Amino acid sequence: MEIPILDDASPSAPRSPGRARRLLLTLSAGACALALATGCSGADPAAAKATPSGTAQGSVTRDTADLEGAYQAVINDVLPSVVQIDASDSLGSGIVYDDKGHVVTNAHVIGEEKSFKVTVATGEAVLDATLVSSYPEQDLAVIKLDEVPDALKPAKFGDAEKVEVGQIVMAMGSPLGLSSSVTQGIVSALGRTVSESRSGGGTGATIANMVQTSAAINPGNSGGALVNLRSEVIGIPTLAATDPQMGDSAAPGIGFAIPVSMVRTVADQIIKDGKVTDSGRAALNITGRTVVDDSYRPAGVALVSVDRGGAADEAGLRAGDIVTKIGDSEVTTVTSLSEALAGDKPGDRVTVTYTRGGDSRTAEVTLGEI
Repeated sequence: MEIPILDDASPSAPRSPGRARRLLLTLSAGACALALATGCSGADPAAAKATPSGTAQGSVTRDTADLEGAYQAVINDVLPSVVQIDASDSLGSGIVYDDKGHVVTNAHVIGEEKSFKVTVATGEAVLDATLVSSYPEQDLAVIKLDEVPDALKPAKFGDAEKVEVGQIVMAMGSPLGLSSSVTQGIVSALGRTVSESRSGGGTGATIANMVQTSAAINPGNSGGALVNLRSEVIGIPTLAATDPQMGDSAAPGIGFAIPVSMVRTVADQIIKDGKVTDSGRAALNITGRTVVDDSYRPAGVALVSVDRGGAADEAGLRAGDIVTKIGDSEVTTVTSLSEALAGDKPGDRVTVTYTRGGDSRTAEVTLGEI
């Protein structure tokens, strides 16, 4: 299913300050009924009323203080590793990746820019940075500070395999240009595949295995940190869902972050080789376009060109064929084709259903790599 997406930082946060968002915290507690049911024989009535209530209130107070303390500890630990990135006409966020001054962010935050102004939370003056490389296919990029301050603090990155639905998380970044801002929520779901819009500066990337969160993600949060209560970065906030029935306005509490496993895979390659050398992403090795049926509804992807020696070419597909299914997944648009392949790896074999001259056919395709 294609999820409509609002690119939360394309353009990134506008420069007008003074806009904020609200935070809601709810708390509930119950009372002891067992003593009342048994009659509390021989007990002092005043004590019977005071003890359960007092105990519950004390527990709530301690639990609240413990949770607040945990939040504050994480914020104090991680926020110095989250930076604000000024990319000429827009603002976004980034995460200090190592002690050499590398900063990882979203590709759509930096756009076509090559040089940037970076503000760190530790109080240094605005720093200059330059682009190392951008990888729009996964909406990730790495920039590097020209001079590395002594107080620069790299973030600690977590394990994607240990991320679970229900975990408390915080999103840190510069929403709406408000630097060092924090919102709170939970991991709402895992394994989402979503597609960015190309409008407003988005890369058009289809990204698999994203972390869905209820933590608020607003323009300018892109490239920042989604963090667990162990002060570990588990993802990069990238997208917020939109509601088509509400005029494509943002759907509250539905945001998506690129998982830490993909962040580290891409960043490590860029830092080592200056580019991504092994995407790990499957492809048919074709150029395609969406076609429509007689009712002007999207009906498949026509192959405009087929890379010689690529996956589709080796399986006998050719320009003019129209792909309608990958395995059991319907293909109606270029985006749905990307989403159907998002969960596969290079070398996987899939059944491709296509039409040629009006006849429906199938081919077994060994997938190539983007």
